[in-house]
Amino acid sequence: MIGGTGRFIVFEGIDGCGKTTQLSMLNSALGGMGHRVLCTREPGGTLLGEQIRRILLTPGTPLHPEAEALLFAASRAQNVREVILPALGSGITVLADRFTDSTLTYQGHGRGLDREFLIHLNNQAAGGLVPGLTVLLDIDPAAAMARLRGPADRLELEQVDFFSRVRGGYLSLANSRVKPYLVLDAQREPEPLHREILAAVLKLLEETP
Repeated sequence: MIGGTGRFIVFEGIDGCGKTTQLSMLNSALGGMGHRVLCTREPGGTLLGEQIRRILLTPGTPLHPEAEALLFAASRAQNVREVILPALGSGITVLADRFTDSTLTYQGHGRGLDREFLIHLNNQAAGGLVPGLTVLLDIDPAAAMARLRGPADRLELEQVDFFSRVRGGYLSLANSRVKPYLVLDAQREPEPLHREILAAVLKLLEETP
């Protein structure tokens, strides 16, 4: 389910892949073309979600993997119902910085939590919402870590082998899923990446919902 008449587009990838930059570039391009666009992020997107985000990303916060997964799910459940679904129902294109696949990769492949538990958690939190397109910005973990600037958050402090597992999880999802996935080499320059993403999104927007 895409949800309403709007289009739901998700950006995924390990920390440092450049997804936030590409989401911002796409937002500017679509807005300049007259499209109604709303941007959101996980964790976050709502007052509750931003409070959860601070807990999840503050370095030194002691979180068991199951608690971490449940907090991400709580943020998602609020964001879907308070922000995303109403926007889609109004015909607005929603661009999300992370969604359910982040749970399967970070808490699943990264933390080693049970896949069936995470699938059930995602189903409850997302309420059946599935992206019309997932843009995966794939990058070597060492290169991604070298890109990070400023104080690292709790997840960014993980070691390269953690992000290697997460990256592997993303590629596995992209190779096995029926839903549309656009996998791009995130080590390319931002502008060519943006043009490729924009072309794919415009094609999606031209299709009848």
